[in-house]
Amino acid sequence: MIKNVSISRTWLTFVSKPVALKFFLFRFIVLQKLVVKPDQLIKRRGKLGLIKVGADLAAVQDWVNERMNKEQQVGRAVGKLRNFIIEPFLPHDQSDEAYVCIYSHRHGDTILFTHEGGVDIGDVDTKALKLEVGIEEKPTEAQIKEQLLTHINGTRKDKAASFIKALYDLYVGLYFTYLEINPLVITSKDVYILDLAAKLDATAEFMCKSKWGDIDYPPPFGRDALPEEAFIADLDSKSGASLKLTILNERGRIWTMVAGGGASVIYSDTICELGGAEELANYGEYSGAPSEQQTYEYAKTILTLMTKEKHPDGKVLIIGGGIANFTNVAATFKGIVRALQQFQAKLVDGKVSIFVRRAGPNYQEGLRVMREVGMTLGIPVNVFGNETHMTAIVSMALGKRPIPKEPTVESHTANFLLPGGQITAQSPQAERKMDFATRAVAGKNDIAQLFHNRTRAIVWGMQTRAVQGMLDFDFVCSRSEPSVAAMVYPFTGDHKQKFYWGHKEILVPVYKSMADAMKKHSDADVLINFASLRSAFDSTVETLAFPQIRTIAIIAEGIPENLTRILIRKANEKGVSIIGPATVGGVKPGCFKIGNTGGMMDNILHSKLYRPGSVAYVSRSGGMSNELNNIISHNTDGVYEGVAIGGDRYPGTTFMDHLLRYHDNPEVKMLVLLGEVGGIEEYEVCQALKEERIVKPLVAWCIGTCAGMFTSEVQFGHAGACANADSETAIAKNKALSDCGAHVPPSFDELGEEIKRVYQGLLQEGIIVPKEEVPPPTVPMDFNWARELGLIRKPASFMTSISDERGQELMYAGMPISAVLEQGLGIGGTLSLLWFQRRLPPYATTFLEMCLMVTADHGPAVSGAHNTIVCTRAGKDLVSSLVSGLLTIGDRFGGALDGAARQFSEAFDKGLLPMEFVNDMRKKGQLIMGIGHRVKSLNNPDKRVEIIKKFVKTEFPTTPLLDYALEVEKITTSKKPNLILNVDGVIGVAFVDLLRNSGSFTPEESEEYINIGTINGLFVLGRSMGFIGHYLDQKRLKQGLYRHPWDDISYVMPEHYAS
Repeated sequence: MIKNVSISRTWLTFVSKPVALKFFLFRFIVLQKLVVKPDQLIKRRGKLGLIKVGADLAAVQDWVNERMNKEQQVGRAVGKLRNFIIEPFLPHDQSDEAYVCIYSHRHGDTILFTHEGGVDIGDVDTKALKLEVGIEEKPTEAQIKEQLLTHINGTRKDKAASFIKALYDLYVGLYFTYLEINPLVITSKDVYILDLAAKLDATAEFMCKSKWGDIDYPPPFGRDALPEEAFIADLDSKSGASLKLTILNERGRIWTMVAGGGASVIYSDTICELGGAEELANYGEYSGAPSEQQTYEYAKTILTLMTKEKHPDGKVLIIGGGIANFTNVAATFKGIVRALQQFQAKLVDGKVSIFVRRAGPNYQEGLRVMREVGMTLGIPVNVFGNETHMTAIVSMALGKRPIPKEPTVESHTANFLLPGGQITAQSPQAERKMDFATRAVAGKNDIAQLFHNRTRAIVWGMQTRAVQGMLDFDFVCSRSEPSVAAMVYPFTGDHKQKFYWGHKEILVPVYKSMADAMKKHSDADVLINFASLRSAFDSTVETLAFPQIRTIAIIAEGIPENLTRILIRKANEKGVSIIGPATVGGVKPGCFKIGNTGGMMDNILHSKLYRPGSVAYVSRSGGMSNELNNIISHNTDGVYEGVAIGGDRYPGTTFMDHLLRYHDNPEVKMLVLLGEVGGIEEYEVCQALKEERIVKPLVAWCIGTCAGMFTSEVQFGHAGACANADSETAIAKNKALSDCGAHVPPSFDELGEEIKRVYQGLLQEGIIVPKEEVPPPTVPMDFNWARELGLIRKPASFMTSISDERGQELMYAGMPISAVLEQGLGIGGTLSLLWFQRRLPPYATTFLEMCLMVTADHGPAVSGAHNTIVCTRAGKDLVSSLVSGLLTIGDRFGGALDGAARQFSEAFDKGLLPMEFVNDMRKKGQLIMGIGHRVKSLNNPDKRVEIIKKFVKTEFPTTPLLDYALEVEKITTSKKPNLILNVDGVIGVAFVDLLRNSGSFTPEESEEYINIGTINGLFVLGRSMGFIGHYLDQKRLKQGLYRHPWDDISYVMPEHYAS
């Protein structure tokens, strides 16, 4: 097969080709009949006349030349044909053609087969025979023959059965989600695939990389991939956040920069509904707490595209988003502001207007910064917070509604209310009144509710911020005890972690073993799983082995779909409810919240989540769940319970699972459903409405109505947000829900008004009776958050004048580390003689000097320097002070060089693939030494590592272990961008490459030097220089005896002595 033929390329070039290859090409192309067709994700090419069959080379060449770079319409999409496949023509009878398709769904896989194939196959769903295969099951050849091959006989039947069985094994083993072959030619001798279309589960790459190789995912036909899109995709792959960008119309007038997967779809919906579909330039989203630098790069990319051309009416930039759960709005806005300042002249020249709506942690500071930048840039910037409906800025931007002069800003900030901010709510809490027909809840005396005010949870993962948020929520809800019973973290030993409970501090136990946590906290029936996408499956399976757990929340996004389906099956067998994957969780006001759900305390108070209301909702989007909290609290007496089931294709629980729970609870008076394009779960709700299984008022809206207005397919922010049939479109779902009796607003923009209308009806009927609001207790603000807001200041405990590790590059007495290295300071030659009893090549001695320079110091805060300073200020001599620092060097501090060298070299010598090494270390519960950094990341690289890598790659004769470590880094940084190869790691593996490949050591000597701690000796020697510098610095500064301040110490006395 020859692929990607271009019009400028010579069709046959025999020059400088081997004789055997020339002969093959001659027989393949010149002597055979050929088939040619475009290869650009075009469906039904035969019906479109885009296949040429049985042609010779000349005819193929003419056919391609006629179509190359010519526009072709496929459905509503118009694009240019650029890539073609040329393959041998297979002579066969029409009766030999068949059709086979395998596709996955929530409960298993379906195999379709019909003995007729080809262009005129017709309605496959009606004609094809079906074989349903359960999860983790495999069909036998006998089942295939009996259920699929009833119209095929003889040897063809045996061949087909064997092929389909092998095809299904391949489908499962390579994590396909869809695979279609048409036609499949089945003869008595063999089976031939003439055309194939398939979809891979991209999230399974970390498991299948060695089998898949490098996969390029082309854009849909009609939309060319732009370099800016590729740049954002690369930025996304190196980030723990989510960054997406799809260009719809480069010349468009309306541009968006939206935070959140669900919110990004809603903004696109609203723009299209208000008549802006043809002018909408892009779809995209940034979410998951991107850093300031990442947001800057994202904003800069959009502004670059936006300002390429002017529009006679000027352009509009909508910077929107829902109410963030955990993203620091001010930090992300700082990145956007940097980009706006950089493009000031072009923005003014292009008559750009900017509309901003955002809320969440530290959003007041973010909005203030955006208002200020509007004044300084000389362009109109209209800024709004959660007092304004999320999509209201769209109608303002498009001139559909007036822009308010000064929006009302509420008086709360950070995670507590300012004085005067606790005003009695306009929508008071309500009393409950039994009302609806008893037929709806007949036989439901035992209502299965997931959470109550004594729910206790175990948290998997060292998510201290999320745990503190849960405890603050518990406190403001006046719970009698914390909802977090314990934490599980396999990478440390058993210990206790300090948290706040109101004003006082408490200790929460952390266990290495989940079994220990379960045994010691038998009252916990919820597990909140913060494990990464690589380990979430294993940790969830482990959790399911404990009968005490009734509910599991899986936060991770991107778990392979096959693994998720296995989890769902296992959970159903054990009667466990799974919320997620790809979710922020859920909240039951006054009782319990999962992780970061509901955001920070200011939003919890603002949305009245500290006490129950009358409205229960279910949503796919986690970010939009917080927006629903806001909408419901503004238009009703508040939320009773809300769950975000997750944006992946197969959520652990469905809309119906939660709606029925809510419906059968007499405390819930009305329901809200926020669905989305893709999937069929909403039709289960329609059926329940028809059968009157749901009779309580249901307000419903499905986002993604814009999908049908785009000429090419767009993958929205959630993995499951993609319609594979007309019935899966948001428009079709909204109509079906409305037809069945649900209250469906004209658009999301009017969702709040529809909720208010239904709620007011319940008030008038007396079903809900208002009662007086009770103010919640005050929760103190955390010290770190108060410091970030500039509300407090604290004197430093130490002074130093010799080093500073806080900036982009480590400084020695004001001199960048790169300058120290570039000037060649060092004693590598002497070291080679004293340690190795031989002269090493110049590149080797330079490498040793580099190692000493970069390990010499890392600031006063690390344990060794801290000990040296304290000892010096106690009046001790140089040697005593230095030794006090050196004694801290060990496994936890500075000892990773030997460990990194040993781990990487052992894995390399065993022949383990990088992915196998990472998975093996994870299964063992061991950290990979030399991987990870607190501050530095792929997007903020460590200059020291970059310089050493560059030197080693340039000067060393060969670097197999360093190359291996860099492949491991690609895998670890796909999980978190700060899991980079750090200084310890790069020195360790490069040193092994030096020992093994310099020609100066025998293999035995190389291994000996690794085993006796030579590599760690580099660290000890280098760091000694810094320790001595700190000793001299403290003497020079005349620092007195150091006593640690008591207010920096938590005095936690045993409770039985408290009295």
